[in-house]
Order: sequence, then structure tokens, then C-alpha cells
Amino acid sequence: MPRIRQSDVEEVKSRTNIADIVGERVALKSAGVGSMKGLCPFHDEKSPSFHVRPQVGFYHCFGCGASGDVYSFLRELDHVSFTEAVERLAGRIGYALHYEDGGAAPETSGRSRLYAANTAAAEYFRGQLLSPEAETARRFLGERGFDAGAAAHFGVGYAPRGWDNMLKALNAQGFTRDELSTAGLVSTGQRGVYDRFRGRLIWPIRDVTGQTIGFGARKLYDDDQGPKYLNTPETPLYKKTQVLYGLDLAKRDIARGDPRRVVVVEGYTDVMACHLAGVTTAIATCGTAFAAEHIKVLRRVMGDDSAAGEVVFTFDGDEAGQKAALRAFSEDSRFTAQTFVAVAPDGLDPCDLRLTRGDAAVRGLMDAKVPMFEFAIDRKLAGYDLSTVEGQVGALRAAAPIVAEIRDELLRPGYERVLARRLGMDPTAVHQQVQRAARGASDSARDAREPQRAQHPAADAGDGQTATRVRLADLPRTADVAIERDALMGALQYGHRIDQDMLARALSEPFRHPALEAVRESVAAVGDRTRVGWATTAADAVREPYRSLAGELLMMPFPARDEEGAVASAADLCRRLIVRAIDREKNELLGAVQRVAADSDGGRALRMRLRDLDAERLRFAES
Repeated sequence: MPRIRQSDVEEVKSRTNIADIVGERVALKSAGVGSMKGLCPFHDEKSPSFHVRPQVGFYHCFGCGASGDVYSFLRELDHVSFTEAVERLAGRIGYALHYEDGGAAPETSGRSRLYAANTAAAEYFRGQLLSPEAETARRFLGERGFDAGAAAHFGVGYAPRGWDNMLKALNAQGFTRDELSTAGLVSTGQRGVYDRFRGRLIWPIRDVTGQTIGFGARKLYDDDQGPKYLNTPETPLYKKTQVLYGLDLAKRDIARGDPRRVVVVEGYTDVMACHLAGVTTAIATCGTAFAAEHIKVLRRVMGDDSAAGEVVFTFDGDEAGQKAALRAFSEDSRFTAQTFVAVAPDGLDPCDLRLTRGDAAVRGLMDAKVPMFEFAIDRKLAGYDLSTVEGQVGALRAAAPIVAEIRDELLRPGYERVLARRLGMDPTAVHQQVQRAARGASDSARDAREPQRAQHPAADAGDGQTATRVRLADLPRTADVAIERDALMGALQYGHRIDQDMLARALSEPFRHPALEAVRESVAAVGDRTRVGWATTAADAVREPYRSLAGELLMMPFPARDEEGAVASAADLCRRLIVRAIDREKNELLGAVQRVAADSDGGRALRMRLRDLDAERLRFAES
């Protein structure tokens, strides 16, 4: 396969802002001069340790150690090849790639073909919605308050009845049966290969970047023997436990909200109704219950490193809806944001609520939300006869663990009082039961952790680290280490703006700490420190087990008010390194002078070198 020219690889990277690419998956916010941070997409965390430096085109997680450039980000997160990552970014900026030996662009392969197949299928379905056969589908949308504009906004389409209409259409565009099967668009039966979706209303399901990865389909005809809703099966692109319908449309308003709010509804039409009514942060799961993996996706988009965010679950008022709410509550501890439940009057879902009472009623649903803990407590109490002492005691034992799970120490006493009022019991008795429940939960969690620690002695290294990985926190706190650490940090982050001769002189002497010396060797070996991406190259070239340390030095917020101050500080650190090296050499020469005759050639040479060092020291000390 022809290789992309290295000059094009570098050019595409230099024209791409890594913060734009990462920002499509992770909510980023300022973290000091030239740095941004968010929740790591490579491991689960509640406080952001994932940093991005757009100026150097590099990311690093201080929790799990993941680091790299924009290409490695796409390769790790989207599981694409290096060539596919370059081609994807080149396509975004409209850059024509060239291949070695004048070769043509290779056949697009793997995941790129699956994305292309899904995109082609979405276009096909949208076109079919305008066909005469799709009258039933258009009527279904109209009866639910969705006009042609709404259908276009959400990309709604129609899969025609028949056996293999879409298969033939996409075959004509060059997609093979194997590709369409891998994408989940066709199935194989006794009669051969056939369209998975037939005679159904179609919603394209997109990932957070807006790429179509699958479809949800609702049956329209009575003779359809399939389920009411049929989704794309598990594919290399479509993982139902990680997909949230509407997130591509909602993510911008989620990030802009104050507070940041996500509204979780139960279906495609509910998402449409909410968005059209002005609740533009609504999303839904796709054929599965809301689970831990969905929370990870949402938290990265919300960036909920504080308790300021809100997640509002809307559920039908029936028994199934209440069970769904309690399942969501069981995952509440995974959120940092506050969680709420909103149930519409008469148990209507958002789509029906909009139809019967209008857009304002859908927006008002958010005002009627109640905290998830309160909702869960009420559901627990509903199963007991509170008019009897036995019922009150049973209800207390059932509800106390819920209150004990409240993380906010300021909220917990308030919910203890709420529970006491609901039960008609002494608040002191309720508090004591909650304390017992909290201790029991703590003991259970400790017991569950102990066997794991025994089996995995390296677990205490933290968040997937190995015991051999050297980190900034492992470095001793001495003056020599401090200047070497800070000088490398300044060189990696602002070396392109420092006088290159001075930088080279500062990095020419070995460092005293072995880990920092390994990083210095790599930085000093880079020929052109003014080109885009040089620092990433240097960090990647550091030998193990010090490579992660280089990533931390590259990403650590530099202590300065602004970029100009950071450049000045980095330059000053270089001068201090040079002065330190001069002083070290002077001390060695002064000892040598004592052992050599003053009028000898060696003695005169040593004294001349000392004068040169004094002059050089004065120049750097005063500059």
C-alpha cells in the first residue's frame, strides 16, 4: 500500500487544532497558559486529569498516562489505522494528500468503509421518505407533530418494503455485501442476503462527532412480524451501551449551559419533541437501559468536575417507567452532577405532552423535576403501610441506605429530615439508621476491594499505572531537581520561542537526576526546535520508563500569567542552567589550578579559561 508522504503528514497535523478534535469528544476548559483540560476519554475518572496543549499539538493524562498527538488520539479512541487518521483529518481541512512513488490514494478500508456505508444508507433512506410508498411514514410523523423540516433536521428516512432495495442501491455505489453485513445494514437468511430494515421509519444514529454509525427503525405496518423498534446490531462502529441518540445535536448546548444540563428521555420521538420545544439538550439510549458506559460518555461531554451540572431523567409514569428510573438511580453515584427525575402530568412522555399541551409544557417539565434521591425514597416508601409502626420501621430500613449514599455532606442531613417527615418518626432515630447503613456500605466496599489488592499488588500505583512508570510526583524535592524539571517544562512548551543558541547551551550539560536526564537527552537531540510538533517528537522519543514523565512535563500548566510571561520565565530557566554549568566547571578548574604550576602552559590555559567563564557567567547572569 502506498505511504503518505511524511511532509503531508506533518502539514496536516500543523493545520489541525488538536483541541478541536478532542473537543468533539471531551468538554475542555482552560487550565492555565496554553493548556486545556477535561475528563479523560481513555479511563473513567471524576476529576479532570486529561490535558491538551493546542500550541504543541499534544495531549496527556496525568491519571492513566495516555499521551500523544492528534493522530494517536484518533487511533486510540476510534481504532483506526495511522493512514486512516491522516486521511480523515486531511478530509476535514480539504488537503490533497500525496503518496510516495507517485502512487494513487489507497483503497479506503476498514472502519472508513463502514462509516461511508452508513452515510450512504442514511442518504438513501432520506430520499425514500419522499417516495409515494412512504405516505404511511410521513403520516406517522405528522400525527406526532413533526413536519418535513423536523424530519430533515433529524435526518429521518424511510426503508421501503421489499427484499433488497437498499442492498441493490448501495451495491451500485460500490459497497460489497460483506461491507454492508459488517455495518449491520443487511442480514443473511435461508433466501440469501436481504435488507435489515424494510417497511420502517428510520432514524440515523450518530456518534458524538456527527458520523452515522447505525440506525433505529420503527415498524409501520400490521403485517410486520418484527419488534416495534429494531436497531442496528453490534458492529465495529455501533456499541449500544456507548451510544446516545441526539448527543451530536445536543453536545454544544450542553457545554454552553449554565448549569450544564442533560435531559435523558426514552425514545427517538421524545428527543425530537424536546429539541423542537426548546429543550435542546435531550438525548436517549438506543434500545437498551441507561447504564454505566452511557454515563462515561455523558460525563466527558458535560465535563462535570463539580456538582454544578444537572442530569434530568424523564420517564413514563407507568410501572415500567418507574423501574427504569430506579435502574438509573442505581448508577447515580457515577455522576458528579446532581440527578433529577421529571414525570409529566398524567404520565405522558415528552412527545405526547407536546402534542396535547404544546411546547411550553415540555419546557415546564424541567421546572417540575425532583431530586433523584427524593424520587427513589418515595418509591421505596410506597411499598409500606406507614400508618403502622411495623410499616414505618420497615420503610426506614429500606430507605436509609438511599440517604446514606448521598455524597454531599450538606445534603444528607436535609434528606434525613425529609425521610423523618415522610415516616413521621424522630429525626434522631432516622439519623442513627442512616449512619448504620453508611457504615455497612463502607465495610462492604472495603471487603470487596481487599481481595483485588491481594491479587493485584500494583493496583496502588493508581489508575492503570505500572510500578516502573516514573511521574513528576515521584521526583525528589530538591533545588537541583526543581530547576531541571522547570527548565525542561519551559523548553518543551516554549522552546520554539527561546533563543536557539541559548537553549542548546542550556541543554548541552547532563542533568543530575536520571529521569530528567533521559528527557534532556531526547530534547537536546532534536535538530529543529522551531518546527511544529518538535516537542511531541521529543517526548515520544524518550526511553522507557521515562516517556510518561516527558508527557507530563509537556502538559503541566506552566506557572505564568500569560504566554509572554511564560516565554520570559522559560528563557530565564535556561540562563540559570547555563550559570549552574559554568559554576560547576569553575569549581573544577579552581581545584585544578591548585595542582598546576602558575607559570606553566597548563596553568596559563586554566586561568584563561576561568576568565572566559567569568565573562560568560556575567553575560548570562545579567541578561
